[in-house]
Amino acid sequence: MSGHNRWSKLKRFKAVQGVVKGRLYNKLIKELTVSARAGGGDPAGNPRLRTALAAAREANMPKDTIERAIKKGTGELEGAAYEEVLYEGYGPGGVALLVECVTDNLNRTAGDVRSCLNTYGGNLGTPGSVKFVFQRKGVIQVKPGPSEDQVMERALEAGAEDVIAEEDGFELRTEPNDLHPVADALEKAGLALGERKVAYLPTSTVKVEGENAKRLLKLLEVLDENDDVQNVYSNFEMDDALLAA
Repeated sequence: MSGHNRWSKLKRFKAVQGVVKGRLYNKLIKELTVSARAGGGDPAGNPRLRTALAAAREANMPKDTIERAIKKGTGELEGAAYEEVLYEGYGPGGVALLVECVTDNLNRTAGDVRSCLNTYGGNLGTPGSVKFVFQRKGVIQVKPGPSEDQVMERALEAGAEDVIAEEDGFELRTEPNDLHPVADALEKAGLALGERKVAYLPTSTVKVEGENAKRLLKLLEVLDENDDVQNVYSNFEMDDALLAA
């Protein structure tokens, strides 16, 4: 399992344990609002909103909180004027980083991201400097239960590109536009699904060790704690023992 995948799973575990649930809700509310503003409040005609709704329900967000966030996006309720921005940069050891943000103050967010990178041995890059290292893919988590053969068969029938066995289930990958059709087909086939999203996945990785590894993990943690940061994607590889510790 790549370091990035393992880091994502550690974050999900903490969210489930309630360690960062408040911060998670804040990020989900922003995504619901921005999704509804961009494509309307009907999830049937707005794939991005469907993804955001699935994430909110997976996190057990209250229904009224979800509805308020969507109405702020459609203009039925007053809300902040959010903008989306993608920052590209490098972490310790030359690790490529993509930082997705949703903010009501671009100057504040740019300053925060730059400061975090500089503090922990990284630097902010120019647009296009690292994005080429990643590709956009649909990612679907299948909860534990079925065998790998069962998941593989149903995933291929549904149109998934790849199936990756993990300690706590399986990760399926699709083309971005196939995310929801594949997820719907898997649910009809009887599989229990977890998170589903469109993400940036690295096409190549960089191994980090020692002090660089420690500084990178701290950098990822600090970025994730920033309310304006929605997602951080990276291409690092790291020994499991160090990452788990």
